[in-house]
Amino acid sequence: MHQLLLILPIAVPVLFWAGYHYHKDRYLPEPVGYLLLTFGLGMLAVGLSTVFYEGLGVLGLRFDAGELAVDSPLRLIAYTMLAIGPIEEVSKLTPFLLIVLRFKEFDEPLDGIIYASFIGLGYAAVENWQYLQYLTPTEAFARGFASPVIHILFASIWGHWIAQAHLTGRSVAKATIAALAVAAALHGLYDFIVILNPHNSLPIAALIIVAIWLWRLKLIRALQQKASQDR
Repeated sequence: MHQLLLILPIAVPVLFWAGYHYHKDRYLPEPVGYLLLTFGLGMLAVGLSTVFYEGLGVLGLRFDAGELAVDSPLRLIAYTMLAIGPIEEVSKLTPFLLIVLRFKEFDEPLDGIIYASFIGLGYAAVENWQYLQYLTPTEAFARGFASPVIHILFASIWGHWIAQAHLTGRSVAKATIAALAVAAALHGLYDFIVILNPHNSLPIAALIIVAIWLWRLKLIRALQQKASQDR
């Protein structure tokens, strides 16, 4: 029973956001097995991030972001923009490119957002588990719902752009580079704001998230309308 209570801050948000995205894809829903596989790929992507971060350590380029926030904000923004953002987005993007794009059910633009979101959801679940021991139950539930949103939103940027290129015969490589640059930069900027001043800067960070969420919501509605017309 105690172990069950420990995973609730992770399991409840995962089920909520998984159900939310499955509902959004209701016109041409993806197979549940593929969504579960994609979620698992997101979990494995955390391991890839670990490899990248350890590589920075070998090169003497890995730093404690909290210490940088106190000692040197300029070094912090360099670290979040050039290390944290790119590493975490590349880690999530890699299984998307290598495996998800090969799914035969990947046949409509909305699929890019849905599959990228499930990768982000799996990534956030493992990340939340790693932080669980340092949080109070209230903090754990708050992070449990917030962290998936952040990873889902940034992943949706490259998921959408790559899907559009893939399905229209345009260059996936060019779309990947452009979308990854945008997603990694926004991710790095968000982390910089939150880490630099976790209390006073939250409204600014929230504005970034809300802006991306509104863009994504409008985009999903447009893609849903197209999918309903194509049925």
